[in-house]
Amino acid sequence: MTPIRPFLLAALLLGGLSACTPPGANSGGTVSRGGQQAPPGAAPDSCWGKQTTPAIIETVTHQVMLQPAEVLADGSVLQPAIFKTETRQDIVRPRQETWYEILCTQDLTPELIASVQRALTARDLYHGTISGEMDRATRAAVRRYQKPQGLNSNLLSLAAARQMGLVAIED
Repeated sequence: MTPIRPFLLAALLLGGLSACTPPGANSGGTVSRGGQQAPPGAAPDSCWGKQTTPAIIETVTHQVMLQPAEVLADGSVLQPAIFKTETRQDIVRPRQETWYEILCTQDLTPELIASVQRALTARDLYHGTISGEMDRATRAAVRRYQKPQGLNSNLLSLAAARQMGLVAIED
């Protein structure tokens, strides 16, 4: 049996993985296709992204009095109070998962992506060339557009595409 060369193995693995995810899916959310890994009640042929916001945990340290001070009537201290330091962690905000519908890969045509680039250029969020490719600069501009609306993702949400007037709003 012939050993597989490392670069060939890496190419095979990356090629297999790239068939599972749309462009830009490596950062900003989980993508599902055809009802796999989607929120409950999702349409069978819809595509979804998931944003996971980590929990915020705060470490709280405070002093607990174990024994009060012994004080005489004239105010002199016989024995100072004894304290113990306690530290605990409190969850300030729990972890949150937010599902959002995205455009499926087959819907992200070069013409639509070019329209996205033009719409983001008009909003002064994209400064690249209108190439029709969902490249790094386009994904970064998508993130800048969606972030003020509470979605920190470079996957174009269906809601954002509708807001930009690029996808028809269903009745």
